[in-house]
Amino acid sequence: MPAQAEVSRDVYDVVIVGGGHNGLVAATYLARAGRSVLVLERLDVTGGAAVSTRAFAGVDARLSRYSYLVSLLPSKIVDDLGLEFAVRKRSVSSYTPTVRGGRATGLFVGGGEERTRASFRALTGSDTEYAAWRDFYATTGNVARSVFPTLTEPLPTREALRARIGDDAAWHMLFEQPLGITLEERFRDDLVRGVVLTDALIGTFSNAHDASLAQNICFLYHIIGGGTGDWDVPVGGMGAFTDALLGAARGAGSEIVTGHEVLGIEPGHPHSVVTYRTGSGEGSVAARKVLVNASPEALAELIGDGAPAERAEGAQLKVNMLLRRLPRLRDTSVDPREAFAGTFHISEGYGQLETAYREAAAGSLPSAPPSEIYCHSITDPTVLSPELAGRGYQTLTMFGLHAPARLFAADNEAKREALLKSALAELDSVLAEPIADCLAVDRDGRPCVEAKTPVDLEHDLRLPGGNIFHRSLALPFADESRPTGRWGVETAHENVLLCGAGAVRGGGVSGIPGHNAAMAVLER
Repeated sequence: MPAQAEVSRDVYDVVIVGGGHNGLVAATYLARAGRSVLVLERLDVTGGAAVSTRAFAGVDARLSRYSYLVSLLPSKIVDDLGLEFAVRKRSVSSYTPTVRGGRATGLFVGGGEERTRASFRALTGSDTEYAAWRDFYATTGNVARSVFPTLTEPLPTREALRARIGDDAAWHMLFEQPLGITLEERFRDDLVRGVVLTDALIGTFSNAHDASLAQNICFLYHIIGGGTGDWDVPVGGMGAFTDALLGAARGAGSEIVTGHEVLGIEPGHPHSVVTYRTGSGEGSVAARKVLVNASPEALAELIGDGAPAERAEGAQLKVNMLLRRLPRLRDTSVDPREAFAGTFHISEGYGQLETAYREAAAGSLPSAPPSEIYCHSITDPTVLSPELAGRGYQTLTMFGLHAPARLFAADNEAKREALLKSALAELDSVLAEPIADCLAVDRDGRPCVEAKTPVDLEHDLRLPGGNIFHRSLALPFADESRPTGRWGVETAHENVLLCGAGAVRGGGVSGIPGHNAAMAVLER
């Protein structure tokens, strides 16, 4: 999208810093309410981390390069904004390969209750673990149905949210006690414990017994999406979502300019001043309200408040691949199309996750990197050209855990390659053929695989420390130790609000911070 040459006004009701999905959500709500809105985006495209890219030269496959699934996006926002955007449910929840008694097997969750029950029985020898699984997720499902609607409401108090859930045992399990205690009490099988724990570690460098409950908070956000915990597939990839948002924001009357890097914000009343730089020089614009769709660290730098006490740190390796075909599995009882249709867990037993955490905390790359894989194109082949889809090509997204930014501070490129090699070796250990034999090649004959460390994400997207959540996730209620105002988006400056993932109830591709910032502006 070409940059507009000029900002058309000197004063706007609202200036939004950053054209990621949350900024576009806020812009659409506010413009529809009659506010004059300007969005300033540093890059030459909008969408932020929620974009689709032809990542491999000469290959017509649009991969969701950074974020890749929609789980927390409320249908309310899609409906309110009239977005022409669809999601699809995955037919399989997960598959986790392992070896038992010298035999390749695995835990398959999906395909109906009886098939899942049979998989648990084959793995563990009884129905006990499956009964515990059903009971655990029935409890989290009730919590999800209670909590999710509150995310687009004014921030509740701790007591109000607890009363809304109405289950003291569930509250204690998720909000007060380290998740590891619950998993060890409820489940006996190491693999089953690990499969549950993975949702607590996505982008979060923590372990099952972390007293800070960082793992609990991450887990909560992963199981409440849509009130069901489903991880939905965006039809057309993440870029289809942000393209729809861009159209809605412009259609509502927002001005959106790319190639405009914001240099500073001077809070004031009745107007704040935002300075920016373009390829042709510097400029400034005034606004009654400024919404910042960037991290709290970036906000502090723009205003000159000094660095926040908490330094954000990401903890993941993101790998994109394009395959000529799906690989065959050592476990021949499962069709690869089913195994990769949900989340494919690799080296994510409970003990394996703890070992990888301890190695990374000690400053070493995990020797057996835990990761999970997802195949977008099985559920939604529209991300591939008709020719590639017809030839059986598939996309794979690998998300590696326990890869904190500190490990890549020196020699990022060498460390990236070393971790990628180890992660692919762990994948190969459960395959009947090397993944390298299945990779497509680009027009120059190079394998279609790319990897991004937290250092890469900070460089590409200015995510602080490569943290995909902008900072540590916060529990979704008001907390006196972190003053955030009525909507969880307010800052120390009355006319400056956060509208990005670093807001309370931020993180993930949700649009919730954008919605809440817009509501805070309109309410005032």
